[in-house]
Amino acid sequence: MHPKEAKHQRTGTGRLSHIALKDSEILVGLDFSKDQRFNELINDPQYFPVMMYPGEDAWTAKREGFAEAVGNKTLLVILIDATWFCSRKLIEHNPGLLKLPRCSFTGDYRSIFTFKREPRPEYISTIETCYYFIKELQTVQTAEGQKPLVKPGINPEPLMNVFRKMIKDQLQAENDRIEGRLPNVFAHDWKYTKKRAIPEMFQDGSTSSTNKE
Repeated sequence: MHPKEAKHQRTGTGRLSHIALKDSEILVGLDFSKDQRFNELINDPQYFPVMMYPGEDAWTAKREGFAEAVGNKTLLVILIDATWFCSRKLIEHNPGLLKLPRCSFTGDYRSIFTFKREPRPEYISTIETCYYFIKELQTVQTAEGQKPLVKPGINPEPLMNVFRKMIKDQLQAENDRIEGRLPNVFAHDWKYTKKRAIPEMFQDGSTSSTNKE
């Protein structure tokens, strides 16, 4: 996690993902080349570390040989949690990250984060990345006697449930501010005076985003 994300986003989707995923860890920093815990993890023989980053050679749930490559090791997925600008800075400071095996999606997803505009349509939040990648990994067939890539019983749905609740609360708070029930917080709040409809998907917990495969 980029230090700016850690400082300014106390309820960001990286932290929400960490709360929802039992064995996850958050490592905060800019240069991880000498980070003791990071190096312990990627050099631990019990793990098969992969970097969540697109590339022609990236492992995906549908790429032949993925389960065999992992073997009976535990898949260790490394995600960068930061704004897209800060993500590039982290990559610049940690060129070794891109030397790790990469992993990516098989599906083409769109974010439901209506409160935040991403640079490109296919860019999704950290919590959505965790959700969709877990869902895809659960489809990977492993050989007899090999442990699954995702622990049995893992349910990724709470990730999206809490994400939908967060978005709904953000939209409702913005509308309450516009109606005068909450004070302005940011200097630019005066620019935004139009209330926003809260989509039905945030009201009833319905399926939330588009997967174009």
